[in-house]
Amino acid sequence: MRQRFTDLTRIAMLGMALLLALPATANADASGLLSSLTSQLGVSEEQASGGVGAIFDYAKNNLSADDFATVASGIPGMDGLLSKAPEVAADSGLMGAATSMLGDSGGTLGGIASLAGSFEALGLDADMVSQFLPLVYDYVGGASGADAMGLLKGLF
Repeated sequence: MRQRFTDLTRIAMLGMALLLALPATANADASGLLSSLTSQLGVSEEQASGGVGAIFDYAKNNLSADDFATVASGIPGMDGLLSKAPEVAADSGLMGAATSMLGDSGGTLGGIASLAGSFEALGLDADMVSQFLPLVYDYVGGASGADAMGLLKGLF
């Protein structure tokens, strides 16, 4: 009888340990996204974190506070990612002109044009924005859910 009790105790403790570990594994780790970007797109870690930061910064500035909270809900270290976004004058040069012309139209072109300056500040071509986005969408969908991914996709 004592052996059976010990076995049941071990099983119960193992179950508790697994339950406690679930929230940590359910949230996607941002380092996984950055690793995917560096390996699949051949960018540096600094470029990956800066590009992701720029995308999330754009989302923060163009979604309502509640919608951005939905996007950010499952993403650990969001503040750190946002801090990696390069500072770029929104109205500087040709990028500013393109952004202002396309920004009013909303949707894909306006959002991508808005990010072009940030990506160029990271030493990336503007067309890299469209290569980052599918990986970021997948990450957000896994971390924060399909609704959050839809909100982000609506910006681009």
